[in-house]
Amino acid sequence: MYSLALVAAVILAVPGRQPSPRLVVEAEEVVTSYVPANNGAGPSWCYGSTIVARQDDVVYASMIETGKDVPPLCNTRWQLWRRDAAGWKLVQHEEVYRQREPCPIGVFRGGPVFLSVNPSTEPPGTQYGACHPLVLQFDVRKPDAKPVELEPVWAAGTRFTDHSYRGFAADGESGELLLLNINAGSGEQYVSHCDRKGAWHARGTIRFPIRSCYPQVALCGGAAHVLAIGDIVEPNEEWRRLKLEKTGSKWDYVFRRLFYAFTPDLSAKPFAEPIEVDSVEKTAGHITNLDLYVDSAGAAHLLYLKRPHQYAFLRDKYFPGQPMVNLLEYAIIRDGKVVLRRTLAGTHSDGGRVDPLYGRFHVVSARRLCVIVAGTGRGAGGRPVFANWWGPLGSGDGAVELVPVEMTAPMRSFFTATPRGGSRPSRIIDLFGTADDSLRFRYARVVVADEGS
Repeated sequence: MYSLALVAAVILAVPGRQPSPRLVVEAEEVVTSYVPANNGAGPSWCYGSTIVARQDDVVYASMIETGKDVPPLCNTRWQLWRRDAAGWKLVQHEEVYRQREPCPIGVFRGGPVFLSVNPSTEPPGTQYGACHPLVLQFDVRKPDAKPVELEPVWAAGTRFTDHSYRGFAADGESGELLLLNINAGSGEQYVSHCDRKGAWHARGTIRFPIRSCYPQVALCGGAAHVLAIGDIVEPNEEWRRLKLEKTGSKWDYVFRRLFYAFTPDLSAKPFAEPIEVDSVEKTAGHITNLDLYVDSAGAAHLLYLKRPHQYAFLRDKYFPGQPMVNLLEYAIIRDGKVVLRRTLAGTHSDGGRVDPLYGRFHVVSARRLCVIVAGTGRGAGGRPVFANWWGPLGSGDGAVELVPVEMTAPMRSFFTATPRGGSRPSRIIDLFGTADDSLRFRYARVVVADEGS
């Protein structure tokens, strides 16, 4: 669906133009392959949460494996992979095929590895049936030992199914976990919190203005942050009829309104009423929530892709003359208010920029934040080219000046080892995802050789 095409460094709180860091691609490896489960999900379905994490010199990754002749929807099982100096190894997998969705990962610094799982409690072949969300805890000293099952605690009224739309976060420094799971009936996100003593607590629910899914979740110093995208059936009947006529597809969910929710103290205060960060509702557009990072001052940094018009045929009929563009948007929220908005890259008629299709943050240090983006740039002679690109971004307010980075197999969609999953800030960028051969999951290790201040 996407093709990795740039790596751009966003340098925070450092005035003026910064020297360009040098990126070195140290490894590109095929980890495993995937057989489509045909259940509406896939290995990247949980894009709001990560499936790769780093602990010092060891990388962990979560994958799903499809069961042969097991009927959907819950026809996959989790796998836990580990990479050290000897390379990748499958260290453990589930015994039965009871998962529909991929299983997000989290780590504590010097402590356990965790998987968020959602096994079905119904017979094989059940669709939209009940599931029992758990968190599995693995001992890093014996990663092949049977994991400990942790039982999250929820507010009353849960109805959890194989469509969990869950978000999972680990505060690697404090040793806390945060899990969200959607109520299939009401659309509320239920919240469960594991404190630093290992006790689970029900923390109420988050009710967005409309059903919102695929959440990015961050837990940092007791504060909790959630970024989620509206996910509802097309509300405009006229647009719905035209889309059915043009595409022939009765599936017609739209993703147009981006929301953010926050509590400064998860243990003592409920989530404040969500705010709407952006919307393309009026122009039949599309928004993809990409990533969330919380800095040391408690500000939330948001990354998302915005398309003012999702389909050219809708644009042509209802918004003639307006361009079809992709915009990579960056925003900062402080104390519940958007204090900065910036377009990092976008489709331009002069062809002089990168056309973005996907992106993630990577935290180099407390003062340096990177954004890893998929898109199309310009090669020799101005020709369109899929490649890896990067560029430093100081205190300016415009797009990123990009230069190519060599990768043999540019990834289409990808995850990163992020502080939201408990990984430390690092000069090492861990990418886990797919390239043109989309049924093979790949790993790339990219190092920022010149870190700067």
